[in-house]
Amino acid sequence: MNPTLRTSTDDGVLTVVFDNPPVNALGATTMRELRDLLRGLENDDSVKVVVFESANPEFFLAHVDIAILDEREVLEELAAAAPEGVNVFQAVGEQIRHQPQVTIVKLAGKARGGGAELVAAADLAFAAVETAGLGQVEALMGITPGGGGTQYLRERVGRNRALELVLTGELVDARTAEAYGWVNRAVPAAELDEHVSRVARNIASLADGVVAAAKRALPPTDFGTGLVTENDAWASLVTRPAAQRLMSGAMATGAQTVVGERDLEALLRGVAHS
Repeated sequence: MNPTLRTSTDDGVLTVVFDNPPVNALGATTMRELRDLLRGLENDDSVKVVVFESANPEFFLAHVDIAILDEREVLEELAAAAPEGVNVFQAVGEQIRHQPQVTIVKLAGKARGGGAELVAAADLAFAAVETAGLGQVEALMGITPGGGGTQYLRERVGRNRALELVLTGELVDARTAEAYGWVNRAVPAAELDEHVSRVARNIASLADGVVAAAKRALPPTDFGTGLVTENDAWASLVTRPAAQRLMSGAMATGAQTVVGERDLEALLRGVAHS
């Protein structure tokens, strides 16, 4: 199987490119590759910044692969290695949140579900005004976020807006995401590459010890029982007939194709009313 991540390093900045055609669905293989990559960086003082971007300008990470159970063996491996108290999806976000390097998302396209959770897990995120979109689409699939999204959103945007985003399932644009606090800044698409590059280079050029000290002084919140509660809520729904019908119907009508993912919310609402 071809790798779904590509990497390059330049002056202390590691760029990670998600490349899993056609829409960068977040599958178990990608999660394993990401886990292994980040583990290898934990004691690497030569890398100070990790930038996440996509090979596909339309889709950063579409969402968790609806057909992820097709990778059952990899899922079982991930589950066996996941820290106590988190599921395999939460483990991705928690690893990113606790990474010693500064993590930055360069969001040119859409990120929904698990992809949006990864955006919220990163230290910093910058989104293209004209083309970026973020959405917690899970409610339209008959479930709730199960990869840390409820906890990350509540911290970033507040409970009322988190409930709005989780329960409407709507895709929000970069300006709205900026206003809510989901991303640090909305940047014109033509300036996004240079903006993120400048931020990453400036952080990587800081004196030794500054990044580590700043991350110690601003530690990630310990969500603890919140993640357990989130997993229980998600697990109580994911095997119900309604969720299974919505997800299988989504796959049958174009989810995880480029055309279907361009307006996934409309596709899912169509399945719900069919």
